Amino acid sequence: MHFLETKLPAPVVALLLGAAMKWFALTHPSIVDPTNLCRLAGIGLAQLSGLMALAAFVTMSRARTTINPFSPMRAAHLVTGGPFRFSRNPLYLSLLLLLVAYALRLDAWQVWLAPAVFAAYVTWFQIIPEERVLRRKFGDAFVRYCARTRRWI
Repeated sequence: MHFLETKLPAPVVALLLGAAMKWFALTHPSIVDPTNLCRLAGIGLAQLSGLMALAAFVTMSRARTTINPFSPMRAAHLVTGGPFRFSRNPLYLSLLLLLVAYALRLDAWQVWLAPAVFAAYVTWFQIIPEERVLRRKFGDAFVRYCARTRRWI
């Protein structure tokens, strides 16, 4: 097991990266001037992010399974319905969309590093370890799910 695996939850990582984006915007105010299109796209993505997260929480709640990223071994059921039909990780995807929405709002190329770092970090230190556990727990059903559903989108 890698040192950082499942140590820092994805919402905390997203919050830290969002704070770094805000810091950049405050220290480089002259380049933060989003166009109306960027502003509207950011608002739309933020709303989509919220809807996706809500749908994922409701789907997991109905399945009566854990949403705790630190204990995937406690998953009672393999959830493949709702937003999980389109993404194996809609909760992580919703956080990524939120960072992308913020990057659009700030409209500076440098802030695009944050969503990229988030995707890489969460894939490596959260998703891959979770998938190892779920593969052991759900076996062929999880392998088939992975074959038909993408990790992100």
